[in-house]
Amino acid sequence: MVHLYNLHPFGSQQVVPCKLEPERFCGGGRDALFVAAGCKVEAFAVSGQELCQPRCAFSTLGRVLRLAYSEAGTRNETLQLESDDFVICQKPMELLGEKSEQSGVSVTLESTGLADEKIKYFHVQHLLYRRFAPDISSYVLSDDIKLHSLQLLPIYQTGFFTSDRKNSSQEKELLSLFCFFSLPHVGYLYMVVKSVELMSVYQYPEKSQQAVLTPQFLHVITSNNLQCFTVRCSAAAAREEDPYVDTTLKACPPVSMDVCALRIQLFIGLKAICHFKNHVVLLTKANPEAAPERRESPKRLLSRTGTSVKLKAPPAAEAGWNLYIVNTISPVQLYKEMVDYSNTYKTAKTQGCIHLLSEAHLLVRAALMDAGQLEPGEKAELLEAFKDSCGHLGDCYSRLDSQHSHLALPYYKMSGLSMAEVLARVDWTVEDALQKYERGLIFYINHSLYENLDEELSEELAAKVVHMFHVAEPKQLPHVLCSPSLKNINPLTAVSYLRKLDTSGSSSVLVTLTKAAMALRMGDLDTYRNEMEIHSEMKLVSGFILEPRLLIQQRKGQIVPAELAAHLKDTQPALLVASVLGLQKNNKIGIEEADSFFKVLCGKDEDKIPQLLVDFWEAQLVACLPDVVLQELFFKLTSQYIWRLSTRQPPDTIPLRTSKDLINACGHYGLIYPWVNILLSSDSLADKNYTEDLSKLQSLMCGPSFDIASIVPFLEPLSEDTLSGLSVHVLCRTRLKEYEQCIDTLLERCPEAVIPYANHELKEDNRTLWWKKLLPELCQKIKCGGEKNQLYLSSLKETLSVVAVELELRDFVNVLPEDGTAAFFLPYLLYCSQKKSLT
Repeated sequence: MVHLYNLHPFGSQQVVPCKLEPERFCGGGRDALFVAAGCKVEAFAVSGQELCQPRCAFSTLGRVLRLAYSEAGTRNETLQLESDDFVICQKPMELLGEKSEQSGVSVTLESTGLADEKIKYFHVQHLLYRRFAPDISSYVLSDDIKLHSLQLLPIYQTGFFTSDRKNSSQEKELLSLFCFFSLPHVGYLYMVVKSVELMSVYQYPEKSQQAVLTPQFLHVITSNNLQCFTVRCSAAAAREEDPYVDTTLKACPPVSMDVCALRIQLFIGLKAICHFKNHVVLLTKANPEAAPERRESPKRLLSRTGTSVKLKAPPAAEAGWNLYIVNTISPVQLYKEMVDYSNTYKTAKTQGCIHLLSEAHLLVRAALMDAGQLEPGEKAELLEAFKDSCGHLGDCYSRLDSQHSHLALPYYKMSGLSMAEVLARVDWTVEDALQKYERGLIFYINHSLYENLDEELSEELAAKVVHMFHVAEPKQLPHVLCSPSLKNINPLTAVSYLRKLDTSGSSSVLVTLTKAAMALRMGDLDTYRNEMEIHSEMKLVSGFILEPRLLIQQRKGQIVPAELAAHLKDTQPALLVASVLGLQKNNKIGIEEADSFFKVLCGKDEDKIPQLLVDFWEAQLVACLPDVVLQELFFKLTSQYIWRLSTRQPPDTIPLRTSKDLINACGHYGLIYPWVNILLSSDSLADKNYTEDLSKLQSLMCGPSFDIASIVPFLEPLSEDTLSGLSVHVLCRTRLKEYEQCIDTLLERCPEAVIPYANHELKEDNRTLWWKKLLPELCQKIKCGGEKNQLYLSSLKETLSVVAVELELRDFVNVLPEDGTAAFFLPYLLYCSQKKSLT
C-alpha cells in the first residue's frame, strides 16, 4: 500500500543551457553536470540556487552510448540487466541469494584494461533472480513487463548514531547495499548485504518510464509526472549499524512500514531522469500526438508465443525539448513541513500521524547517514531535527493506545527530553475522574523512574505522577514512591494514596514499608514503629527484596543509602544486614555495591571498614551464597581481624554475632583447637575487648575451608610478643605442618601447652615426633634447670607414658637418654615390658 501526501520536496528549478538536444546526461563531483549529444559532451556548474553555468565542452571519438561519473581512485563497476524472452506459460519466480544460481542464466566475467594480477580480486556473486509473466486477464502488453532502472545503492558506515563515529577522511566502510529495479507499473527494492530480502514494493499510479533511487527518495518519471516516494534504506542501515536499535535504548521505524508518495508534480513530456546531491535532472520533450496503440487480444497473444508485441513506431522527434535541474529542498525544511502536516492527524488518534512522523524521522536519519556531504552547521541543524522527531514519535506512542506503545520509551530517550519536559507535553486539562493515561506514557514513566535518572521532579509534577499511577497502575505505586525522582513528593499525599490500596495480596509488606518510610520522613516515629511491627523480620526482608530502593538508591552513579537504611542502622542493624544479604541473594545488588553501601552508610572512608560491614561479611559466610568467592571473603575478614588485633582498634559498634554464634551457625568457622585455649589461659594481661576478633580469626584458621598459606604475608603486623599473637602464628605454622618449630616455640614460651598440643597434633604419621622430637627436647630442658623445670618434668612424664604405649621395649630403651636416672624411668620400662601380657 502506498500512502499519498501533498508535500513539497521539490524547490526551485532552472533550465540547463544546452546547445544540442541531450541524449545522455549525468551528475558528479561537487557541482558538475555532464550532457552528451552525439559526439559532444558539455559540462555545467550547478551551484545551489544560482543559474546553471557552462564550464567546458569537448568532443569524443564516437557517439556517446553511456555516460557515468566516478570519483578519482574508485573502481568502475558495470551492472548489466538482461531481459529474456518470456514463455507465457511459465510461472513468476523469485530466487534469493545462492539459490539464484539455479536460474540457469549464465554470467561470464570479462576484464577490459585490467592488469592480470588484479583480475583475481573480481568475482561474480549471484544476488537474486526474478521472472515475471504478463497478466493476460488484464490485456497487459509485453512492453508493460519490461524491466528498467536497475540500480545498486551503497550506504557507508558513519558511526553518527553510535559511539564510534568515523572520521570523514577515513576509508569508507560499506554498511548496507540495496538493489532497485522497476517494471512500468511496479518497482522492487531489495537489501542485499548479509542476506537478500525484499524491502519495499512500489505500485505506481500510472506507467513509469524511468526511476532513480537515492538514500532518501525514489524519484519516478511518467510521461507527464515527476513522482517522489519515500524509501526504507536508512531504516535497514540503522539496524545494521547499531545493535541497540529495537531495544529499550533506541528505536527506528520498521523496514516493513508502508511507503508513501510525497509528491506527484506535473511535468509535460518527461523522457529521462538522473540525480546527484540535491539535484534532480529531467529531460522533457514535446511529442506530437502519437498514433493509437494497437492492442492484441488474449487469444492472439497466446498464439504468437516466442514473438514480441511491438508498438507502432513514433514519428520523428521534433525540436521541442528542455533539460531541467530541479533542486530538492533541505531535509530540515521538508521535515518541518511533514511535522506540520502530521498535526492534522493528532485529534483523530489514527496511525496516520505515526506514519508521517516516521517518514519524517527516516528522512532526517538518512540525511545524517550521508553526513559527509554536510557542512557543520547543517549537521547540527539535522541533529536537532532528529531529536525533535524522536520527541514527536514519543508523544504519539505515549498518547495512542497502540500495540507498539512501548516505543515511547526509546524515542523519548533519543529525544534528549528530561522526564519533566515529557510530562509538560501531557494534556493535564482533563478532570481527574475522567483522565485516562495510555500505556505508552505509563511504560515510559515507570521505566524512567527505575533507571535512576538523577532528575528530581517538582512537588507538583511528583503529585501528578503519583495520581497517574493511582489511576492506571495502582500496584506500582509503592515502587514509584521509592524512586529518587519523586524525592519531593509530599509524604502526606503519598500516604493518602497508599491507604487506598488493597493490601490483601503479597505486596502488603511493601505497602507497609513504604508507609513506614513516609512516616519516618515526616518524623512520626510512633506511626513508623506501628507499621514496622505489623510483619515479622523475615517478612520485612522479603519486602526490601521487592523494592531495594527503600534501602539503597543511586544518584549520579554513586550509592546513596535511603533514610530508612540510616534509621535501621541505629535501631535494627540485624534487620538491615539480613535485608542487604537478601538483596544479594536475589541479584538485586552486587558484592562491591553492598560493600560501598555499608561504608557510605557508616560514614567511613574507602580504606576503613565499619563493624556493620564485617557483620555483613560474616553473614555472607553463614549464608553460603553461591556467587561469593570464599577465599576473597576469608581475606576480607582475616585482614580486618588482624588489623584490629595489631592496632588495638576495637569495633565501632557491637558485633551482631559472637565467635560461638558463628561456630554454631557456619561450617567455615571451626572449633578452636584445645591447646589454643590453654595457650591463652595464662595470658592475664589479655584485653577482653579484642578476644572476639581473636577467637573469630582462630576459628576461621581452624575451619576446613580456609587456605592457610594465603594468610602468612599478612601476619607480620601481629607480634609474637603477646600470647594472642603467638597463638595465631603457632596455629598458622601448625596448619602448614611445621610441627617441630611449633614444639620449640611452645617449650620456650608456654610449656603448659606442649602436651595438649602434642595430644592434638602428633597423631598418625606425626606420632614419631613424640620420641624423636618432644622427648629429647624435654630431657634437655630439664638438664638446663630453671624456673620452668617442674613444668618440663610434668610434661616429660606425660610424654614417657605415651611413648611407653607406642614402642616395643627394645625401641623404648633406645630412645631413653643414656645419662638418665634409672629409678625415674623404671616404672615406664616395666609398663612397656608388661603391656603385651596386659592385652
